[in-house]
Amino acid sequence: MRKTSLNSVTKLAKKDKRVLFIGSDLGAGTMDEFRESYPERFFMEGIAEQNMIGMAAGLAMDGFIPYLNTIASFITRRCLEQITIDLCLHNLPVRLLGNGGGLVYAPLGPTHLAPDDIALMRALPNMTIVAPSDAMEMQEIMKQTLDIPGPVYIRLGKGGDPVVFPKGGKTKIGKAMQLREGRHAIFISTGIMTHKAIVTADMLAKKGLDCAVLHCHTIKPLDDEAILSAASDFPLIITLEEHSRVGGLGSAVVELLADNGPYPRLKILRLALPDSFQKNYGSQDALLEAAGLYPKKIAKTLLNTMFGA
Repeated sequence: MRKTSLNSVTKLAKKDKRVLFIGSDLGAGTMDEFRESYPERFFMEGIAEQNMIGMAAGLAMDGFIPYLNTIASFITRRCLEQITIDLCLHNLPVRLLGNGGGLVYAPLGPTHLAPDDIALMRALPNMTIVAPSDAMEMQEIMKQTLDIPGPVYIRLGKGGDPVVFPKGGKTKIGKAMQLREGRHAIFISTGIMTHKAIVTADMLAKKGLDCAVLHCHTIKPLDDEAILSAASDFPLIITLEEHSRVGGLGSAVVELLADNGPYPRLKILRLALPDSFQKNYGSQDALLEAAGLYPKKIAKTLLNTMFGA
């Protein structure tokens, strides 16, 4: 997914001379094609992320469309003031590519994890937030980022994630995608968790439970129409995300429904990371499983919610 997003920046630069790239302490060889093809539009700022935001803001004010890339926890948490004042306040077309949203950097511990990046970016006016499910969808989303007038946060997975985006499928920033039909419950998911929602739905189908899957690649602006329709059509909504249960997709869904309810017959189950710092080191999958965000545990939690069994 990360490789696809960065390759897409190079393609966009070929298409539009306003596109430039700013990186922070990236590995050797990263973006070599861009650097060799457009050296006057390639910048490597080292470990100076806050300065990188200010630099991008100035270039955006001068008519460029900067694409920035570094670790998600650094580009959001460390740079929050600069993003707020330099980018969002002026509604500048800067694209923030956050490597490893969620638990991708699990081997490096809590300093490198980004369980709060969506919450931080959601609170900022003018910010668009996208979390594609896989490399195929990332490619389609990246094409559309060129035309968004304000700042965009693009949450990247680790790469090699299972492809769930339908072949020949169409995606549009701001519009959720129905990837599976159902009648008993609906998963509303984002990012790589959409694959786990589909796997869980397949498992539950064998038990006679028919679950739909609505993929929200865009968390802000949320597809209000699709969410409200789900609330009317299903007795149970399960939000699923690789993010803290505070301020992420689940929070956005609950806030929307609270503002447009009541829905007296609707149950909502928010499955997310706990509101605590990670104490464990290991793999992304191991931490997801420990948080109950793996298909077998998701299925068990859903069955307990519906039937108490």
